[in-house]
Amino acid sequence: MSVDINLLKNLMSFTTEHSPKFVLHLNGNDYSLIDVFIENSSIPVTEPTTRGGAYFSEKYAYKMKGVVDDLEIVPLLSKKMLGPNTEFGELKVTTEIQHDGKLIHLDILTNLTNSVQTPNSIELSMIIVELKFV
Repeated sequence: MSVDINLLKNLMSFTTEHSPKFVLHLNGNDYSLIDVFIENSSIPVTEPTTRGGAYFSEKYAYKMKGVVDDLEIVPLLSKKMLGPNTEFGELKVTTEIQHDGKLIHLDILTNLTNSVQTPNSIELSMIIVELKFV
């Protein structure tokens, strides 16, 4: 994981206090990601491990959840989902936050771990794998 922990903690705090705008970029289209929540939580492994030969998992990860109101993304997510499929891709989410007194643009690269579809939206659960500011 290529993440500046101080920047990530700042993102978590800023998200809680200010509800910045998040945008999911998928197949050349942009989708608003709302109700975003970021936390550091445990992964169901007892030690760092390679999972299914597809990706490496630590014991703890920074997880991100958000909701997309546009259901046209549903068929686009099948190749992005982690799981038994070893062919998966990262999702890119962008936002802007205050960091060290400056407004910065962040690219957040994630792996999709779960999605829950309702009649009007889809909730995405992701693990943050890379965080960089532009």
